[in-house]
Amino acid sequence: MTVYKILLPAEWAAFEQAGSFAGSPLDLGDGYVHLSTAQQVHRTATRYFAGVPELVVLSVADEPLGAALKWETNEHGTFPHLYAPLPMAVVTKVRRVTDVAELERLTD
Repeated sequence: MTVYKILLPAEWAAFEQAGSFAGSPLDLGDGYVHLSTAQQVHRTATRYFAGVPELVVLSVADEPLGAALKWETNEHGTFPHLYAPLPMAVVTKVRRVTDVAELERLTD
């Protein structure tokens, strides 16, 4: 299965340089890297990134993440949470998005 990570362009640049991503300020505060399914990514972008002119949306292969990937339920649904840094090796596609409406039709 593919899951998705939404990043700001500066976060993506740092990820590319480092080869892994420990998390955004929200991720670090919560103790895990927030990910979304294809059905959730548009809602996540709208909720947390409204008004941001450009986003980077990563497609991530979930299987290699193993036991570090947990599916957890909160008041908004069941989401994939990664309890480890996100390695570059699991990123299968990178999209630059300037209109979050593009994420309504997300497929890989």
